[in-house]
Amino acid sequence: MKAKITRVVDGQDIDSEIIKSSGLMLPSISDGWRFNFKKHSKRADFQTYILVTDSTPKVVEGCLTFQLRDAIEPYMAYIEIAPHNKGKPKIHDNVAGCLIAFACRLSFIFGVEHYKGWLTFDVMEENKDDEIKLMAVYCQKYGALKWQETTMVISPEVGEKLITKFLN
Repeated sequence: MKAKITRVVDGQDIDSEIIKSSGLMLPSISDGWRFNFKKHSKRADFQTYILVTDSTPKVVEGCLTFQLRDAIEPYMAYIEIAPHNKGKPKIHDNVAGCLIAFACRLSFIFGVEHYKGWLTFDVMEENKDDEIKLMAVYCQKYGALKWQETTMVISPEVGEKLITKFLN
């Protein structure tokens, strides 16, 4: 699936795509990432995807693990952008948006009955203030709604908008 990321230094759109991670080296904590995608991708009920640019296909710009909970509910289990795409010196922008939009697309493909198109995920940070800030980002930038203590959802209508904005 083609994605729309932007090179920060000049605002240029970069040809990129989201692909299934099979056979590729996945990032882990030892690589400076927060999550161990190498470990999580081995779970039978997880599908792991990476975002790469066409010009550097071996450099992971972001990673997503999707799960169909109870065989019916689309769930974004893990999502992370590469360390080099965080903060002020970041190289690419819109990586998270592309991955979230892709998870929304998967929710339309795999969701069953009234779960079709709904994407659920949890925001759990060690520091409660960080958790609140991250939830606010998901609400403001991606239209997510808070559901219970740490759970958030993206509706089918908002998911369609994200797909249009971030994916080709």
